[in-house]
Amino acid sequence: MNLRRLKYFVKIVDIGSLTQAAQVLFIAQPALSQQLATLEAEVGQQLLVRTQRGVTPTEAGKALYRHAQIILRQCDQAMSDMAAASQGLSGQVSVGMAPGTAATTLALPLLRRVRARHPGVLLYLNENYGTTLSELIMNGRMDLAVLYGDKAIHGLKFLPLVKEELYLVGPDSEPRPGENIRLEDLRDVQLLLPRPYNIVRKLVNEAFVRAGMTPRVVAEVESAITLTAAIADGLGSTILPASMARGFVASGHAWQSRIVEPVIEAPLALCQSDHLPLSEPAQAVREILLELVDDLLVGGGTGLSVADAPVLLTTP
Repeated sequence: MNLRRLKYFVKIVDIGSLTQAAQVLFIAQPALSQQLATLEAEVGQQLLVRTQRGVTPTEAGKALYRHAQIILRQCDQAMSDMAAASQGLSGQVSVGMAPGTAATTLALPLLRRVRARHPGVLLYLNENYGTTLSELIMNGRMDLAVLYGDKAIHGLKFLPLVKEELYLVGPDSEPRPGENIRLEDLRDVQLLLPRPYNIVRKLVNEAFVRAGMTPRVVAEVESAITLTAAIADGLGSTILPASMARGFVASGHAWQSRIVEPVIEAPLALCQSDHLPLSEPAQAVREILLELVDDLLVGGGTGLSVADAPVLLTTP
């Protein structure tokens, strides 16, 4: 296949309009349509369907779109690696950080260290939910991500980094139960939790099931801002990893209690593709990330006490 036609095809799908894609690509629409027709002839499949709102990919088009993104990205990596071989590391590296996790502690130090060591590397930091970040990595649109999760998923591999214990976070309008609270004492607590696909919600559900209980979820909230306001308003409590719980308490109007009997731990991991190789710049950024985990999270560089610090997992 012609790489230029693949680039045109990806741009058309991204924009959803032949006319607008032609404008962005600075080519005439008839010429773009001809390039698309040639590509469809090469693959022997109809790739796009015209609708009143523009164009949408067929099932074959969706499959080609996924592969085209990976192919074009690898071509860009090859060009960057060749340039890096003679001029030092350069190129783009994308790293995802799950919000409300210990990962956010790494963002600024990562930016500083990458700029100091590899000024030719353009670092893109994306703070987003773990499900979104993992999908971007599977699609070849992101290099690395630090997020909760450690179970094998097709297309992804996880390197365990640290574990964070879960805490009950409640409003100041209600009495704090103490430093610790037993899981069985959460039976009647009104909880504000994320949707079931969220890793923290899964951990909470699994712990309750093992205890023969069902969490009393009064609302499902994904927004940290809304959750903070709801707790401050006394609408319920929530369950969060240690790093995020501390943030809620620091913002005021909330307290935290460590959940025990049993302790529930959220595994933070470095996620990457299990089949797409990292570029040389991405490998260098990965090494810096692992250094920072040891320096800041495990070594206590963030000022965490030994009791609060996440526990280092054994690296396979």
